[in-house]
Amino acid sequence: MKFGFGFYCQMLDDDYMRFARQCGATHAVVHLVDYTGGRRVSHDDQPVGSDEGWGRAGLTLDMWSYDALARLRERFEAHGLVFEAIENFDPALWHDVLLDGPKRSEQIDRLREIIRTLGKVGIRVMGYNFSIAGVAARITGPFARGGAESAGMDGIDDRPIPEGMVWNMAWRTPTGPEVLTPVSEDELWERHRRFLEDMLPAAEEAGVLLAAHPDDPPVERLRKQPRLIRRPGDFQRCIDQVRSPNNRLEFCLGTLAEMPDAGDEEIYEIIEHHAAAGNIGYIHLRNVVDRAPHYREVFLDEGVLDVPRVLAILRRHDYNGVIIPDHTPLMSCPAPWHSGMAFAIGYLRGCAHVG
Repeated sequence: MKFGFGFYCQMLDDDYMRFARQCGATHAVVHLVDYTGGRRVSHDDQPVGSDEGWGRAGLTLDMWSYDALARLRERFEAHGLVFEAIENFDPALWHDVLLDGPKRSEQIDRLREIIRTLGKVGIRVMGYNFSIAGVAARITGPFARGGAESAGMDGIDDRPIPEGMVWNMAWRTPTGPEVLTPVSEDELWERHRRFLEDMLPAAEEAGVLLAAHPDDPPVERLRKQPRLIRRPGDFQRCIDQVRSPNNRLEFCLGTLAEMPDAGDEEIYEIIEHHAAAGNIGYIHLRNVVDRAPHYREVFLDEGVLDVPRVLAILRRHDYNGVIIPDHTPLMSCPAPWHSGMAFAIGYLRGCAHVG
């Protein structure tokens, strides 16, 4: 198994890359768009706004172009890091795929083009979260050991999404007070099936894995919209939607541990099953206490997950993919995030060399 860092768009510079390598990371998983902060797009669906990290990386080209991604790959390689994966399409590029809107066909064509580009650049995995509401309802507080600040959840966000938005991003200027019409869970799964049917042939041809992230938080509905992968069995349902060696999981074990329906022992059975079946594209590893919709993120060595046991399962099944600590509590020092990430990657590397 390999250990990597997740790079948000504002982290695409030499300092963060050096830091990741100094911690022992060998691979990079990149968010090209910081969708969590919200960003408006133009009427022709071209991204605009303040992805300042892209500029800090010295890249003024279209971020999804071959030239831009190849330059970024070369920059990672200069620091001893492999550009392994991208996490999430820009909502500006696939809102009508999620919503089954009038531009769905042309957006699918654009996504296929992106997958072919990733294959040419040598980026192995495209992670995605097939979600209308995205990540919502998170809170922060002194939840981890010693009062370290971390994320959590205290109830479901039931505010409807305004029409013209997916995730936390407006893909067009709202025309009034209307809200997005709720759809059924079955309809969301059907949209996902069509997405896979349209995308997997291009992914197979390009040698790129499509890896689905579970819904965080894993609740039945959020902001009036259904969730796709929210129960333990939904991981396998995702794999069974369209059978392909390129249909994989962005296996977030923190989200698995948050699932109300996942028993303490069942968590390890699920990990064992998908590791043995070769269903994993790459892994997010963080730890939590309690379950959604009321949980707290904590340090890797103090939550529900027995991390050494998880790594032993992966090692037993010769898992050779990447593991990243996707979140970390912030430590009380001049560099809160850096210290938390250094602890996380150091703990994972130490556990991996035991047993």
